[in-house]
Amino acid sequence: MCSNVNLMTDAIESESLNAEEEAFAERLIAMVNHGMAGLMIAIGHRTGLFSAMKGGGALSSDELATRAALNERYVREWLGAMATAGIVLIDRGTGKYILPAAHGAFLGTDAAYGSMSSYFQYLSVLGSVETRIVDCFRNGGGLSYGDYDRFHECMAEDSYQSVVAALEDAILPLAPWTIGQLEAGIAVADVGCGLGKAMIRLAELFPNSRFTGYDLCADTVLLAEIEAAERGLDNVRFERVDATLLEGDALFDLIFTFDAIHDQAHPAAVLGHIRRLLKPRGTYVMQEINAATDVAGNLDNPLAPFIYTVSCMHCMSVSLGQGGVGLGAAWGEELALAMLADAGFFRVEVHQLPHDQMNSYFICRPD
Repeated sequence: MCSNVNLMTDAIESESLNAEEEAFAERLIAMVNHGMAGLMIAIGHRTGLFSAMKGGGALSSDELATRAALNERYVREWLGAMATAGIVLIDRGTGKYILPAAHGAFLGTDAAYGSMSSYFQYLSVLGSVETRIVDCFRNGGGLSYGDYDRFHECMAEDSYQSVVAALEDAILPLAPWTIGQLEAGIAVADVGCGLGKAMIRLAELFPNSRFTGYDLCADTVLLAEIEAAERGLDNVRFERVDATLLEGDALFDLIFTFDAIHDQAHPAAVLGHIRRLLKPRGTYVMQEINAATDVAGNLDNPLAPFIYTVSCMHCMSVSLGQGGVGLGAAWGEELALAMLADAGFFRVEVHQLPHDQMNSYFICRPD
């Protein structure tokens, strides 16, 4: 199974490589190990193993399996992967495992600094469509949202950390005039709302305002409607609609898109629709990937490989799958500003927030 890795390690040990070749081979081996460890991090996140290890001191595989209500044999192998990857520590004397507090602060759903472990779920989510993406490389075209297992679930989890939990303290203060408007009562929309978490949260915070979430996928709209009903909210509704077909004029005082424009089939048209749907003195808040339009401008971006990979295997592909332009996640600030201006947004401020290094926030007004 690992013959190619064996060839690399044999070549390194035999000193048959020059310095540049050896350094690159070592880098590739590290990437293989990191990729495999990433899958195990995702499993630790989904099964609650990281949360179970926190505050528990040193634990054996039996003790951890009991605490997490999981199968011991699988937990034991997972601990082997995590220990050899340096994620957890092993006490050689007792054979028990410890999750250092500094590591636990970034791992698990209850991570103090935000759950980095949630991002590793994309390895398997995107890996599940690898064969289909390879076919697209050869024949063109793209995939549909329905081709991806758990993508909306993973996106909702990420969105909760970067958007929903930050609406009051970080995002709305970027456009402070909207807070008083929301308290008094205005019409608000979220285009590409996914599971509707942001609209539901705002509907709870501002009962005098009316909220509408639009999304292409019927299953996400249904789940959003169910959650709103369970929370007893009558000031929020959700509608299944292709954003390129949005109709109406001057309907909303405030419109949001969260990480949604770049994977539209025709993003320029959607921005035009948003401008038309916005009232003359309204506000449009667009969250998009923090990147440069030119690839060279992203060479120092620590998240650039992640951004381009997710883009190639999802964002770009679902746009092309709808017969769209395939803009891609790394369309960049320069192109975004140009397209916003073309849509009629002539006053645009761009912000980065400390809690969300992945994204930029564009505060857009037509006047």
